[in-house]
Amino acid sequence: MPVQAFTRNYDDNSTDAGFQFTFHCDLCEDGYKTNFIESKTYKKAGFFRGIGKAVSVGSDLIGRGGFGGHFESGTNILSEKFQGMTPEWHKEHEQAFEIAQNEAKGHFQRCPKCRKYVCESDWNEQDNLCVECAPRENVEITAARAGKMVEDIRKKADETTVFTGEIERKQTVCPQCGKPTGGGKFCNSCGAPLTLAKCPKCGAKNVAGTRFCGECGTKL
Repeated sequence: MPVQAFTRNYDDNSTDAGFQFTFHCDLCEDGYKTNFIESKTYKKAGFFRGIGKAVSVGSDLIGRGGFGGHFESGTNILSEKFQGMTPEWHKEHEQAFEIAQNEAKGHFQRCPKCRKYVCESDWNEQDNLCVECAPRENVEITAARAGKMVEDIRKKADETTVFTGEIERKQTVCPQCGKPTGGGKFCNSCGAPLTLAKCPKCGAKNVAGTRFCGECGTKL
């Protein structure tokens, strides 16, 4: 009879090489990956995968069976994950699953109210409930204070007058022909330069086409 999981929120990362499971928090979905348990069946030469492809058992693969990194990245998932595995392998799988559950239980708490299994981050140790059923008081106070602060800042900004001038459209007129210049360095109508003329005496800048300096009266 298959072993009943203490939580249904888990991933089975097992391969023909061994067994490993990732149990997830029912709230935040963070996972805890159990230690890798090598399959004794895998050590026997000539073991076939579920799709019928023979696998050569090498010492290089066995030597890297520490925490499952090789088996997740280097081995393709079978089309039918556990189809074709031997009865001995399935027996090992059940035993490894039970061991993995006992290991993972130390990293989760079961909420007595909602019956969810949660990680330490989502467990309110003061009230012995998950944070969904009993939010942490200090967290809620801090969040509420921050929300009120943002609300006050936006309210104050709405009441603040930033611009006090009048909004009107201004258009530059050419000093030579009197027509709109178009915003360039030269008039679009007559081609007169629109750059500022510098007074040779006082250095003041005057509009192009001006005959006398507006600061000292020098003839330009």
